[in-house]
Amino acid sequence: MMVAVAALLRLKLSLLNGIAAISGCLLFPGIIEWQIIAAAFLGVMLLAAGSSALNQLIERDLDSRMNRTQMRPLPQSVLSLQQVAVIGVSALLAGLLTLYASGGMLPALLGTAATLWYLAVYTPLKRRTSLALPIGALCGAFPPLLGWCLAGGDPVDFRIMFLCGLLFLWQVPHFWLLQRRHRNDYLQAGIPLFLARRNETADPFFRLWMAALCAGAMLLPAFGIIARPLALCYTIFPLALLSFILLSPSRLHCRYLNMFPLMLSLFFLIQKSF
Repeated sequence: MMVAVAALLRLKLSLLNGIAAISGCLLFPGIIEWQIIAAAFLGVMLLAAGSSALNQLIERDLDSRMNRTQMRPLPQSVLSLQQVAVIGVSALLAGLLTLYASGGMLPALLGTAATLWYLAVYTPLKRRTSLALPIGALCGAFPPLLGWCLAGGDPVDFRIMFLCGLLFLWQVPHFWLLQRRHRNDYLQAGIPLFLARRNETADPFFRLWMAALCAGAMLLPAFGIIARPLALCYTIFPLALLSFILLSPSRLHCRYLNMFPLMLSLFFLIQKSF
């Protein structure tokens, strides 16, 4: 039962969303209490977990047709529809209440918007158009924005907008690599692919997108988002990431790409400790 619930909530992905929220907290220039950081992590993690559960409820027919997802709790009948609905809604409500109790109405409204965008916009569009991929990638901008707002930041401040833009740029190739890896599964389920060609490893679009991501990341010190003492060390990171991704075998691309938000959070943590 617990294994099935963990698979339903996709804990690894939910934890990554929680870490992204912490990066938004750490970016805020003021003093932040540890309770706020904990609330950002827990609240966003619960939102991501609840959204994952309800997404699996909506897409249970697709999951049963794909090798990658056919072992999930619903296709295997380990959990009932009612159990999945209760778990998903409970996690969402707990996440929203955590955000509201720690930061007031604004983080709770932003969390609601993120959830609706994922479940009511991206999820149904996924069956109809390949453009659902960049539309769904906007969800990746919400966790750091929620962390920033919980810390007391203005949601339209250029610093958090820049970080959200970077994470949007990161999400698109992340989703695309997932589609490429499980291409046959997606085609079997009838899901339109963002780039349908089979040989996408050296596709100019992928290289151009990665170059844009790394170029944007290198601008963080120029805008004062990364402090000068860390600037030189930080600038090496996007260049190294781009080199690893473009020169490594395609099976390792997703692994290297997943390092991007983790490394950003690490730099923000180091900067905050100065």
